[in-house]
Amino acid sequence: MKFRWIPSLALSLIALGACASPPRGTLQLVETAPVGTVLGSPDLPETAEVWRHMIDGARESIDLCHFYLVSERGGLLEPIVDRLEAAALRGVQVRILVGEKFYGTYPELIDRFTARSDIALRRLNLAEHTGGVQHAKYMVVDGHEFYLGSANFDWRALEHIQELGVYVQSRALTRDLLDLFDYDWALTANEPKPVPRARSHEPVTCTMDRRQVRERFRNLVDVQAVYSPQGWLPDESQWDLPALQAIIDGAERTLFIQCLTFDLVDREGRHFEELEDALVRAAARGVQIRILVADWCDREGVIEDLRSLTELPEIGIRMVSIPEHSGGHIPFARVVHAKYMVADREIAWLGTSNWERGYFFASRNAGLILQGEGCADRLEHFFRTTWSSPYVHDVLPEPLPE
Repeated sequence: MKFRWIPSLALSLIALGACASPPRGTLQLVETAPVGTVLGSPDLPETAEVWRHMIDGARESIDLCHFYLVSERGGLLEPIVDRLEAAALRGVQVRILVGEKFYGTYPELIDRFTARSDIALRRLNLAEHTGGVQHAKYMVVDGHEFYLGSANFDWRALEHIQELGVYVQSRALTRDLLDLFDYDWALTANEPKPVPRARSHEPVTCTMDRRQVRERFRNLVDVQAVYSPQGWLPDESQWDLPALQAIIDGAERTLFIQCLTFDLVDREGRHFEELEDALVRAAARGVQIRILVADWCDREGVIEDLRSLTELPEIGIRMVSIPEHSGGHIPFARVVHAKYMVADREIAWLGTSNWERGYFFASRNAGLILQGEGCADRLEHFFRTTWSSPYVHDVLPEPLPE
């Protein structure tokens, strides 16, 4: 089986697992498992642990990009905030790029950083340009390593929400992500667009942490960055929606998809046919498709479309409801928030986009295409663990494919 990479949309076939170039980086999957649940795996480090490690090891620069910033006294994020400030005090250049949308809701941490002369913070009001929001979540350290994933800079994302991300050490991939950061940094002040760094359009081969890969699988993974929205990228060939469509169209046996929300019609009534049509085509080929979404989708205007998808016998959808914390209700928490897709246990996407039209056409998001059986197998296991957990209920009941 072969899949198509999407560099410059001049699609070149690459034999699965060929990894022609020597490894140029390392990769680990990273998670948050909500406290008090049976979710979580000993082979996946916790998000808070990885963020602390990265910040403590920073020597030159930390570039942090997030949707919003909110901490809570006694939470796991507060020590990370302290570490950021300590890094700035020891001479590390700290830049923070945050979305404008939730400043009125969560101003405290933004104001705290803004008041410091040793931290540079800018707010990106993407609505002025595209009508969307700055929704990407990543951290780059010293120009050679980064975290990218579903976790917001929110104390709840480190304790009470299921999150999934990657920790990558690779100068080539980090340069790519810094191009995006610098592009948006300039956009906040209407400055000239920076010239992108020189880079190869081929995927970068990384070695995945052997502890996260079953012994019978190779731990090499070819990695490529993809972004949204179209029309607002340092390199327009990296738009993520065609890459996701290509993965779905290349699937032959199975597709496993998880996201917070999957909404087929946006607030303006525009249909999100690009991914829906690709899934319908895959189902018509006999591909077994399983989708996990948060119970936030159990609302009028969303649930009806999900039920319509389950009318196809190849498609099964389950919703996940994380029980309340023993300490009481926590707003906007106790939910699954991971965003990824796995095809045929061979190729995957992991990113920051929910599956709604605006995330791909108007909002800033970032993701990675990950090709390699060991990585895809581990992501599929992550999916199966949640699918079979006690926290799910069927939109319409369907068993997992073998």
